[in-house]
Amino acid sequence: MRIRIENITADAKELEFAESEHEINRILGQGPIREYQVEGPIAVSVSFYRAGMELFFEGSLKSRTGAICARCAEEFDSDTDRPFRFVLSPKSIGYDSDNLRTEDLEFSLYEGEDVDLGPLIREQILLALPTRPLCREDCRGLCPQCGINLNHSECGCAIEKFDPRLDALRSLKLPRS
Repeated sequence: MRIRIENITADAKELEFAESEHEINRILGQGPIREYQVEGPIAVSVSFYRAGMELFFEGSLKSRTGAICARCAEEFDSDTDRPFRFVLSPKSIGYDSDNLRTEDLEFSLYEGEDVDLGPLIREQILLALPTRPLCREDCRGLCPQCGINLNHSECGCAIEKFDPRLDALRSLKLPRS
């Protein structure tokens, strides 16, 4: 979605649109681990206005994401509802990128006659994804012996709860008292 800069005024305007999932899925598919897939267009609701040369955007995005659980390797779907806020400043005004502050993470630059919200929306979707996809927080994962999904059933494997890094301590004997 592109917005002409001349159409952004001091009066806030509302806009709702659907951003295609194709580009974000292409980005997600480039890495060595392809854990996520956005399923369908991203619903975007945004309010925007101008103050001087700076452009202010605030809104939310909603999407449905398919993923593979990092613990049990099962496919699952999750919904994302992420609020966002960012400020765009003209690129012609110098900006010192070496001294970033926390509030600068919402700051970006623009140039030209219009603003393309697509890259900014894709960035927000990537930020909304957890670093490790889990089907649920209490996922029990797979049995390390037989590979059965422990969320569905128990297995009869005897799992030794000894840390192999402490194996050298097994040979030590305690003195008898």
